[in-house]
Parts: sequence; structure tokens; C-alpha cells
Amino acid sequence: MAVRNIKLTIHYDGSGYHGWQAQPDRPTVQAELTGAIARLTGKQVIVNGASRTDAGVSALGQIANIKIDTPIPTKNIAKALTEILPDDIAVAEAVDVPEDFDAISSVKSKLYRYTIYTGPTPPVLQIRHCWHLPAKLDMADMDKAAKLLIGTKDFKSFASAADRRQSSVRTITRCDVKAESEWIYIDVEADGFLYNMVRNIVGTLVEIGRGRWSPEKMTDILHAKDRTTAGPIAPAEGLCLMRIDY
Repeated sequence: MAVRNIKLTIHYDGSGYHGWQAQPDRPTVQAELTGAIARLTGKQVIVNGASRTDAGVSALGQIANIKIDTPIPTKNIAKALTEILPDDIAVAEAVDVPEDFDAISSVKSKLYRYTIYTGPTPPVLQIRHCWHLPAKLDMADMDKAAKLLIGTKDFKSFASAADRRQSSVRTITRCDVKAESEWIYIDVEADGFLYNMVRNIVGTLVEIGRGRWSPEKMTDILHAKDRTTAGPIAPAEGLCLMRIDY
């Protein structure tokens, strides 16, 4: 049998996991997938995931690829894996892709959504997937500040100190702040992200929404290239990886 390169689209509720990447003695999404593939096919493979989402972060569009030789038809793999996986992880699609496709290096853009609930009572059915922030936020100022992030810029001020990548230059193509009643959605799309970049952007936008900073402060923060000039990091629970484009 020939080795196939199979692209998986994965949904997961990250609240019960210590992030995507496999770690000793801690439950992770990658480890669950690796185990499910081994049970299904009898083979140990590397599950090459596009985004190393943090503990508590969810996904509706995580992408991974695996290289495997198995008699199981690709069209049956998504359903078969989902039946083996825990209820909070599902494989939505499995498709054959060219041999040179790589879930990480082939990425063109990623879209993340951050959800905030501003009502007074915690939204108990959604509490694992939002930041409950009972406060009045100025949506117009937040969106104005968000638009200042669009373009190819140095986002060092929004990178965690743990980010060791050589370049902190990224291109944000979309940064929208929208409200539906007491729910606020912040959508950020870029060609790539630094460690904790979206959560640090959200924390900064909230400071602006509270009226502590003007929208123009965002430009000063970008130019500073210093994490201490930006706002606090937003909780992981509100973040969801929505889509990855190739």
C-alpha cells in the first residue's frame, strides 16, 4: 500500500485539555488523536497540527495532516475517528492531499474569534467558551483601535515573553469588533500569530473599551515593541480557532 497524506479538519472543546500539543501526564488534543488513529489503524503516526492552541482554547477549524498506509478509505476516516474520540473532539473531514502538503508550513491565513459576554449574570451554558466581563465597553473605540492593527507590522508588543521566534512581523488582514446584544465578538485574521498574540490584543482592546486608553494608544503600543506597554492577557476560554486557509 502507498503512503497517503491525509488532511484532517478537527473540532474540539479545549476546556478539558492542556492545549493541543502532546505533553507527558496531561490530557491534550494531539495525544487523543494520536491514540485514536492507533486504535483505528494499528499504526503510530505523527499528527502534524497547524496551531498549538493553549490550554482552554477551542477550535472549529484546526487542521492536521498524517502520513499513513492503511486499507481504510479516506472518506471513512473522519467518522471512524470521531466514534473513537472523546465527545469533546470530532474529526469533521478527512481528505487526501498532495505529498508536499504540510499543515504548518502550507498555511496562508488563520482566523481566530474571541468571545466576551458583558451581561451581569454569568452565561452558565457558555461559560467555558467566553470571557465573562460584566462591564460597559465602547464598541466604536474598540473597533477603531482594532483597525489600526491591520497591515504588515511588528507585533512584538503583543507577543508573550515565551515567544522565541526570530521575527515578530506578521500581516493582519482583518480585525473586527462586533456586538450582538451582550455578546462581543473579536475576529482576527492573519498570515500567522505570535504566542498569545490574539489574547494580548483582546486584553488591550478591552482597556480601550473601558475608556482607560484612547484608540490611538494602539499605534503607540505597536511602535514601542514592548509587551509591558500593551494590556493584560485575556483569558484562554474566550478564544476559538475558526478557520485555516491554504
